[in-house]
Amino acid sequence: MQALDISEVAGRSGVPASALRFYEEKGLIASIGRRGLKRIFAPDVIERLALIALGRAAGFSLAEIGGMFAADGTMRLDRTLLNAKADRLDATIRKLGILRDGLRHAAACPAPSHMECPTFRRILKGAAARRPARKQAEGIR
Repeated sequence: MQALDISEVAGRSGVPASALRFYEEKGLIASIGRRGLKRIFAPDVIERLALIALGRAAGFSLAEIGGMFAADGTMRLDRTLLNAKADRLDATIRKLGILRDGLRHAAACPAPSHMECPTFRRILKGAAARRPARKQAEGIR
């Protein structure tokens, strides 16, 4: 397969040209030259962009994703980092499951007022107890 210009890469990958230029600036991808004013990329950039998209979907920062590539462009996965991210995803999934269940309960609760529902009040109390710690961790005052 021959080299692809930036518009071809954008079309095939679904990544806007502006993001491709940003990724190049951050060292995540590299052009191999120019065709007129357009950047040219090796065909394997499509696969690399797919790996970047996968990393972003998993919640990795661009710096973390950049660290997953060796200087020669090959993958260099830190299994400890992958396991830590999977653990954080598990925790998020648990929290979201609890939130989902609470919303479903609130939607179906037969109590005349949600404030009269013991389950809803327990959910409310739990949310209030977690909020200050989250604000502090995020640096919000």
